[in-house]
Amino acid sequence: MTRIFLSGHRGMVGSAIQRKLEQRKAEGADLELVTRGHVELDLTDQAAVHDFMQKERPDAVILAAARVGGIHANNTYPADFIYENLMIECNVIHQAFAAGVRRLLQLGSSCIYPRAAAQPITEAALLTGPLEPTNEPYAIAKIAGIKLCESYNRQHGTDYRSAMPTNLYGPGDNFHPENSHVLPALIRRFHEAAEAGRDSVTFWGTGTPRREFLHVDDMAEACLFIIDLPKVVYDRCTEPMRSHLNIGSGEDISILELARLVAEITGFKGQITADPTKPDGMPRKLMDVSRLANMGWRAKIGLRAGIADAYRWYLQNRSKARE
Repeated sequence: MTRIFLSGHRGMVGSAIQRKLEQRKAEGADLELVTRGHVELDLTDQAAVHDFMQKERPDAVILAAARVGGIHANNTYPADFIYENLMIECNVIHQAFAAGVRRLLQLGSSCIYPRAAAQPITEAALLTGPLEPTNEPYAIAKIAGIKLCESYNRQHGTDYRSAMPTNLYGPGDNFHPENSHVLPALIRRFHEAAEAGRDSVTFWGTGTPRREFLHVDDMAEACLFIIDLPKVVYDRCTEPMRSHLNIGSGEDISILELARLVAEITGFKGQITADPTKPDGMPRKLMDVSRLANMGWRAKIGLRAGIADAYRWYLQNRSKARE
């Protein structure tokens, strides 16, 4: 039996991975899933993580726990974002090693790449230029996570891997009006405007930046695909000092086009306007996913169908989404 510790199982990313693992188990896979909520295990507490790892001794670890948020949250709480994410990564990765865990997957973000990186962004763009200022603290923490994994692999021969998803959305997303990412924020804003009969909706920025989006269920499939790859295959397709893999759809859309699509799906019929006084973030962020595609994985869920799925989840869970 394989014992897998999945951190962050109550978040959007972790819960999607949990659903896929539970499905595997129901189909006969010999695995045991180990989870802990924040109240049960504070991953920023080194002693607590040490005691947990020594007691549970998992065979594999999936590090999906993180402090995440959109532009507003990153700008408002930069110290929280860098501190909490660094502590989570340092504690989980080191204590996993100390407990004899040989296989680990840590999840990062496409924001690790330079603001002016050539598009689409390849894995080789890491550390080749300045980061986007609006989320630099978070990006620095996620880059550190990659380098932690690589350093333990180089020094101790572990098999610690890193996956860098593009912008994610779907069931379990954060729909907070100020601290969420752009897509769930638009879904909530347009739904509430349609419900209230408002005649206009304003979104942040100019609407010209282009973003790539990936449904969280696709991301979960990709993560399990990556962690299941034989080490010889993973090593052949990566590099010791650049071992992370991009996960994305390979397609992008402007924020204005996205707003129009969300308006259509939510039934909003009014005017859509931009607020150019608010920050845009990076002008474009599209991942080069050819490396993972060459290994045999591609996204399956289209953007329109994925947004409709996320909107259904929002409607069914509005009491949580209003928090």
